[in-house]
Amino acid sequence: MLQSLSLRAALVSLVLLSALLLTWEGLNIAPKSSQPLNEYELLMGGAAEEARVPPPSAIFKHAYAELSNPFYDAGPNDKGIGFQLAYSIYRVLSGYLLAALVAIPVGFLVGMSPLMHKALNPYIQVLRPISPLAWMPLALFIIKDSETSAIFVIFICSIWPMLTNTAFGVANVRKDWINVARTHELSQLKTALLVILPAAAPTILTGMRISIGIAWLVIVAAEMLVGGTGIGYYVWNEWNNLDLASVIFSILMIGLVGMLLDMALASLTRLIAYQE
Repeated sequence: MLQSLSLRAALVSLVLLSALLLTWEGLNIAPKSSQPLNEYELLMGGAAEEARVPPPSAIFKHAYAELSNPFYDAGPNDKGIGFQLAYSIYRVLSGYLLAALVAIPVGFLVGMSPLMHKALNPYIQVLRPISPLAWMPLALFIIKDSETSAIFVIFICSIWPMLTNTAFGVANVRKDWINVARTHELSQLKTALLVILPAAAPTILTGMRISIGIAWLVIVAAEMLVGGTGIGYYVWNEWNNLDLASVIFSILMIGLVGMLLDMALASLTRLIAYQE
């Protein structure tokens, strides 16, 4: 039953994609002009074409050329898509892992201690809604390094979903289990590691999954601001070159990498499902 449903869903997806691509390709066929060429057009060798979004065939051709040699390096402003994605993934993972090192312990502290929850919650609620990009000017001024500033922005946007989900998961562990741990005279640290962590792990991983998606969204905009390298810079640079095929190709690559990152965290979440 499930295999049949998956097969039908795949077929529907392929039909929808084919219809979209064929429609897109058809709409990009330039209409033939019925008017005679004027003197300027004759001088230029033909009529000037109207600017159009490139058709799928042009994007596939460009994608093949890019993916055939993704790691070429022809200078600071001309690197392959593989290098650009690698720079972005490095920044995302650096900021993300640093955020996890801070968010998960603080989330445990907030979830286990009503006092710390009341003390820290106002700061969390004030800082959480601030757009990560709003921190970029301050980060550039204080850190004075665009690479580290981009990592800091990823850190600041990744920390809140992990922290709030960890605190929620820890606070909602069944009290019976904690009371049993106290009966066995387990220390606070052992209770946290042996009882609370396994029970709260699915909720913590859900927060981590949300964070990686947000981090990948933010790095594109951050790299457009700081420039240099990365997929965000690649998109902006190709737009400045008016190369829309490269822009659309890079958008597709951003979506593909984002999907792979989400799938990796989703697989980890399924592996660590907690059984009562």
